[in-house]
Amino acid sequence: MTRGTVAAIAALAIVALFAGCARPAPERPAPAVRPPPPSTTPHTGGKGRTRAANALKVGPAVARDLPRVYVPNRASGYVSVIDPRSLRVVDRFTVGASPQHVVPSWDLRTLWVTSNGAGPADGSVTPIDPRTGKHGRAIPVDDPYNMYFTPDGKSAIVVAEARARLDFRDPHTMRLQGTLGVPLCAGINHGDYSGDMRYAIFTCEFNGWLAKVDPVHRKVLGYLKLSKGGMPQDIRVGPSGRTFYVADMHADGVFIIDGEHFKEVGFIPTGVAAHGLYPSRDGTKLYVSNRGTHSLHGAPNSPFGRVSVIDFSTRRVVARWPIPGGGSPDMGNVSADGRLLWLTGRFDGVVYAIDTRTGAVRKVRVGAEPHGLTVWPQPGRYSLGHTGIPRS
Repeated sequence: MTRGTVAAIAALAIVALFAGCARPAPERPAPAVRPPPPSTTPHTGGKGRTRAANALKVGPAVARDLPRVYVPNRASGYVSVIDPRSLRVVDRFTVGASPQHVVPSWDLRTLWVTSNGAGPADGSVTPIDPRTGKHGRAIPVDDPYNMYFTPDGKSAIVVAEARARLDFRDPHTMRLQGTLGVPLCAGINHGDYSGDMRYAIFTCEFNGWLAKVDPVHRKVLGYLKLSKGGMPQDIRVGPSGRTFYVADMHADGVFIIDGEHFKEVGFIPTGVAAHGLYPSRDGTKLYVSNRGTHSLHGAPNSPFGRVSVIDFSTRRVVARWPIPGGGSPDMGNVSADGRLLWLTGRFDGVVYAIDTRTGAVRKVRVGAEPHGLTVWPQPGRYSLGHTGIPRS
């Protein structure tokens, strides 16, 4: 494969993820630098599709998987399984203590439940077969709060939050390959890659910093202290592939970060306790879940719990969707067709299915303290981790 062909594939990948952003805007399409996946991947569907098709369709690798929403209930210790068509819980199964996230694997063939246990040494990850919805035996893993993958799919990156460390593991067996200490990042937990995959930025929840990391060469590239707030949560790269958006629970909004120069360049107020970030499937909007309380253990039915919608092109909030009766929208993802935003209600024991056209909310009762749910199937040729960061 020539260098020019490789660059073209990388450009197509970021354009497919954020379709519809070609109009004049602060965010411009990312330049092609290097390819994310190796040429041996069997999931090759993105190249000939239109932008709209890439945003809405799932690939052949997942087309026969069960449509389900998998919800880890941290305090209950089990996963609730929702049929998105009937909005009913159709299954539940026990996993390791304190399940935090359900993470699609790089090759889209396993969903990993990350459970960081009563203590870091009690952690485990439990595989789910998305074709059948059945879970396998838990694998002991040290402090797996969250999980990501290297761009080539050769390593799972277990985010060991309590250890201030990224652990590189075999993506199938979870055998340890190596570690990267990130000592100035207290509470490292969420991350995302630049569009060219040269680096990733992780949030440091407990000291208000960000860490810039080269996962391929396993190096820390630098740290950045945010100007206010002090409890950064989710982070997502924007359509340019160079600009990152960081939700901060104490700042009540979203920081804008120039990833290349690693500096803060803006801030968007969104609401009380900005927490999760989810791009719309057409790439024009960013959904922000505002959890409604600055407390890590909040009360139910917060009147401040809501979703804010940011327009990527203007970097302004264009809609606010309250949770009827109050709530605590936390983490989740968008359905493959883009019509529903699925979020957990962290302190309300429910899942919200939010219509992305109207903001109308439907609720499904689940266990105690639901956290990082995933919606399945999802579009894309491979996953970079968390509750689903697809690339084509």
